[in-house]
Amino acid sequence: MQQVHPELAPRPGLSRTEMETLQRRVAETAVFDDDLSFAPERVSLGDPENTTLVGDAAPPLVAGIDQSFLDGRALSAVVVLRGGEVVERVHAVSDLDLPYIPGLLSFREGGPILDALAELETDPDLFVFDGSGRIHFRQAGLATHIGVVCDVPSIGVAKSLLCGTPDEDVDGRPEGWRTPIRADDSVDAVGGHPATPETTIGYAFQSRQYDSRPIINPLYVSPGHRVSAETAVDLVSRLSGDYKLPEPTRLADAYADEAKAQYE
Repeated sequence: MQQVHPELAPRPGLSRTEMETLQRRVAETAVFDDDLSFAPERVSLGDPENTTLVGDAAPPLVAGIDQSFLDGRALSAVVVLRGGEVVERVHAVSDLDLPYIPGLLSFREGGPILDALAELETDPDLFVFDGSGRIHFRQAGLATHIGVVCDVPSIGVAKSLLCGTPDEDVDGRPEGWRTPIRADDSVDAVGGHPATPETTIGYAFQSRQYDSRPIINPLYVSPGHRVSAETAVDLVSRLSGDYKLPEPTRLADAYADEAKAQYE
């Protein structure tokens, strides 16, 4: 698929100051309101052949994106779903130019992800990332950065909280529970995007809870681009199956491990 804003793509060789400046440009371009080509209620894990269509619209194509790692390389995997059906899987293996640095993940993993997206024959309507979107020090996490570069609605789903403050304690909550994550002093105001204690930058979402297991921690869902925080968490709920992770990223994670085996 094509990059709409290649000038904003993460690239190697930048200083930390240059990377942070680019992130602010990404955040200024990002849209944290709903600008979708599909009705959110069209998103589900049901059989697309047995789902009532809105007008003539087919269920949207949802791409889950995740990675596995080889020596000094990333294997980026993309799994595209329509309803509960996998319609495409692609991957790419790319060199890594940076170590992991909190807040700069898109400069380590974003280029490799763009390499994999370039292999797609389909044009997804929604990206779901293993990583943060607006829940980020400069409101430009991985989901925001790549969503803006491709100008595709995107959502970040992280397993830990990078920044921000939940409205309520997150421990031991029942399945389906959610609470807003508000901007705190570690979050910069960027462009037209405020960062006050009233600003909702995402949600803690309890996707699953199991009687037979220890308490499961929530996911941290945030808008990446062209999705509001409220719609982002609603969509992740609609994409949640029998596991903690939403099905698109769970399948991308499994495919990344499957594909990795051929390179070892």
